[in-house]
Amino acid sequence: MGRVRARGIAAIGLVLAVAAGGYLYFDRAGQDKARAAGRPTGPVIPVTAGVVEQKDMPVYVHGIGTVQAYKTVVVKTRVDGQIVKVSFQEGQEVKAGDPLFQIDPRPFQAMLEQAQAAKKRDEAQLAGAELDLDRYGKLLPSGFQSKQSWDQQKATVDALKGSIAADQAQIDTAQLNLTYADIRSPIDGRTGQRLVDLGNLVQTSQSTSLVSITQVKPIFVNFTMPQDKADEIRRNQVAAPLDVIAFGSDDKSELGRGKVTLIDNQIDPATGTMRLKGEFANSDERLWPGEFVNVRLVLATRAACITVPRAAVMQGASGYYLYVIKPDNTVSRRNVQVSDLQENTAIVDKGLAVGEKIVVDGQYRLIDGSHIRVDAPKPQAETPAGGSGKSG
Repeated sequence: MGRVRARGIAAIGLVLAVAAGGYLYFDRAGQDKARAAGRPTGPVIPVTAGVVEQKDMPVYVHGIGTVQAYKTVVVKTRVDGQIVKVSFQEGQEVKAGDPLFQIDPRPFQAMLEQAQAAKKRDEAQLAGAELDLDRYGKLLPSGFQSKQSWDQQKATVDALKGSIAADQAQIDTAQLNLTYADIRSPIDGRTGQRLVDLGNLVQTSQSTSLVSITQVKPIFVNFTMPQDKADEIRRNQVAAPLDVIAFGSDDKSELGRGKVTLIDNQIDPATGTMRLKGEFANSDERLWPGEFVNVRLVLATRAACITVPRAAVMQGASGYYLYVIKPDNTVSRRNVQVSDLQENTAIVDKGLAVGEKIVVDGQYRLIDGSHIRVDAPKPQAETPAGGSGKSG
C-alpha cells in the first residue's frame, strides 16, 4: 500500500511540474510576441509630459526688505488759533496745495488791516515832512532858516521813512500769518489719522501734530544683500540700474518691480550685509509703508539656458535626475547637472538636449524602462512671474 501511495504522489508531482513548465513556456512566448508587437509587458503608468526648452533666465540674489514711503510730512500749525474748518477725510488722497485745516483768520486779518493803516498814516506824515524839509532847504541860504532846523527836519523825514519800512514788515508778517492760518498739503500723498478735531485750539509752542501725509506713488523699498555679492552688485549697477522685485511674505505673490536707486557706502559689520534702496512706481498701491517684503535682485540674465519644469527634476544619492520619454513610450532615467532652481524652472547645464520630451508628473512610480501613457496636464493655479533661485 505504501509503495502505491508513493507512486501516486510522484505521479501527481510530475503532472504539476509539466503543467508549470508549460505555463512558463507559453507565458514567455506571449511576452516575446508582445514585445515583437510593440505592446508593454508590464503595467502602463500615466504621466504628464514636458519638453526641454532653451530660453534666457535671470540670475537672482535674495534679501529681505522694508517698504518706506517716498515722502512723509507731519503737518503742524505755524500760528496760534482755533480750528474752524477741516477740509479732508482721513485716508484721503490729496494733492500738493489742497486745503487741510483753516485756523480762525480774523485776528490775523485785523492785524493786517492795522498794519496797513499805520503805513498810510506814516506815509501821509512823511509827505508833509518832506515838503517842510524842501522849504527849509530853500530858506537856508537867505538866513531865514537855521541849519539846525533843517537838520532836525531831515531827521524827522528819515525817521518816518523807517516807520514806513517797519509798517511794511508788519504788513508782510500779518499776511504771512494769514496764509499760515490756511493750512494746505505740502505734497501729493495720502492722509493718515486726523489728530485734532474741529474747534480745537492749537498753539505753535505745543508742537501739536495735526495729521501726517505719506507719498506712496512712487515708493521705496530698503533691503539688504549679502556682502559677498557687493562687488558684483556695484559693477552691474554701474552698467545699468538693476531690477529689483518685491514679493509678499509667502515669497510667491509679486507685489511690484522697481529699479535700484541707492547702494549704501558701507557694509554693516554686525550682519555682513549691504543696504540698498529700490524705487517702485506702485501704481496699484500693493506696497505699503512699513511692510516687510522678500526681495529678489536681478544681477544678470543668462542667455540660451537649457530649462525644464522644476517639478520634473528629482534628487537622489548621486545628484539630480529625471526621466526622458523615448519614442516607444518607455522612459529612461537620465542624470543631469542642475545649476539653478527657480520657482517653476530648473536650469540644466549638462545631460539634456533641446526638444527632448521628459516626465513632469507621475515620475515617482517609474523605473528605468517603465511603460507610460502621456495624459493631458492637470490645470494649475497661475504662479506669479519671477522665481526664487537657489543662488545667492
